[in-house]
Amino acid sequence: MSATNWPDSLKTWVTQCLQQMTVLNKSEAQAELKEVIRAAHADGSMWTVDWSKRTLKSLEPKPGFNKRKNMDSVPSPAAQTTKKAKKPALAATTLDNNAERLAARARRFEREHEIERQKQSGHYQSTNHGYEYSRHVNRKTYSPPSSTSYAGGSLQDRMEGLTTSYSSELRSGGKGSRKKYLNMSVGYTEDEGGNGVDWDRFTIVGTNENLFKNYLRLTSEPDPRDIRPYRILTQTLAELKKRWKQDPNYVWICDQFKSLRQDLTVQRIKNEFTVEVYEIHARMALEANDLVEYNQCQSALRHLYETGIKGHSEEFLAYRILYLLHVRNRSDLNRLISTLTPQVKNVPAVKHALGVQRAMTTNNYHALFTLYAAAPNMGPYLMDHFIERERLGALCTMTKAYLTLPLIFIAKELAFEDASQAHSFLFKHGAAQYVASQPSNGNGLRGDSARVLDCKQAQPRLAQVYEEKTRRVTIQGAI
Repeated sequence: MSATNWPDSLKTWVTQCLQQMTVLNKSEAQAELKEVIRAAHADGSMWTVDWSKRTLKSLEPKPGFNKRKNMDSVPSPAAQTTKKAKKPALAATTLDNNAERLAARARRFEREHEIERQKQSGHYQSTNHGYEYSRHVNRKTYSPPSSTSYAGGSLQDRMEGLTTSYSSELRSGGKGSRKKYLNMSVGYTEDEGGNGVDWDRFTIVGTNENLFKNYLRLTSEPDPRDIRPYRILTQTLAELKKRWKQDPNYVWICDQFKSLRQDLTVQRIKNEFTVEVYEIHARMALEANDLVEYNQCQSALRHLYETGIKGHSEEFLAYRILYLLHVRNRSDLNRLISTLTPQVKNVPAVKHALGVQRAMTTNNYHALFTLYAAAPNMGPYLMDHFIERERLGALCTMTKAYLTLPLIFIAKELAFEDASQAHSFLFKHGAAQYVASQPSNGNGLRGDSARVLDCKQAQPRLAQVYEEKTRRVTIQGAI
């Protein structure tokens, strides 16, 4: 259901509804708006409804809201006098708080710079009992901690003690205890002004030694005993690549890759190995025709590439262009192309994808199917998702221009393997309309190769099928 086919009154009404939406009611209003349009399209009343009189319940004023607003908007004279008296004091307090925050932030940055200088000079002593909690764990000196590595018992015991302590403080301490606990729970103290979050305190290092583990969505804090450390994850990836070559069972392989990605995420491991995991999983998903999983990997890879981690960024940039062509997301595609540099555009894979985009934009089906036959890397797997739609569009153009077309010519022009595959394509869409064979033409062709398409008979059906294909395009996953 394309918005270009909507009546003007509906477009105007949708625009007015979007302008009335706020942060508070946007989600509810958008859901109700989609449901109203879907229902009108389903019962055929889209062109008969008086859209100027329709309203959305989610955009109507809430009961009592205006009254409360009017009462609060007219303060008493005494309140106005009090507010004026308090303004200088509040301004001074705000300036003092801002100054304290800036000073605390400066002290924190100075401490961080001092630690970095000590690390570079080799005089920095870590206090994390033999290994560092960092975004990239030191793989050479890492050794899995035992359950008694921490003073005061195991991590689980300390967590249970923390929960008990928090519960008792809440029962006896009131607001002060709550504020103290909240500050402690996110890793900063009062003197840091809320700007010194120490995220490395919450990085865990797994101790699970199993190569394979089923994927389970986390519903609570991860347990290090269920997480595999980095050295085990590298062995897991190597074994998964072997299994894929020997027995490509995608359901099991995909489950293992999702579990592998989860272990990397909870341990905050973001390096070239992480990129390799996502790239391999994305390629396997393309081969298995799983666009949902591929799109998740593609989104994660974009963020990893943006942080400067090396990988096959040009290859997956080409895949993203082809994917946006599949879902017909022209706005994101134009925005992406506008950010490409001349050097990136000359990379073979990216150059091929841009050639496909140019051919589709100009309706040059000859160039499109030539590029399809020469697509590099995993490009053909992505193009397979929209090549049927483009073949129908090309056939609509060809059948308008010719009275008859030899099937063997259609097979060659639209990159079919042979005339039999072209016949199967036409038969599938109900357009296999042929003229009587002419044995006297002397070409010596037999079977499907000797068939000649009757363009006048096939064109209406091809146009109908093509219109249905272009009207229903589902974006799978999040870009």
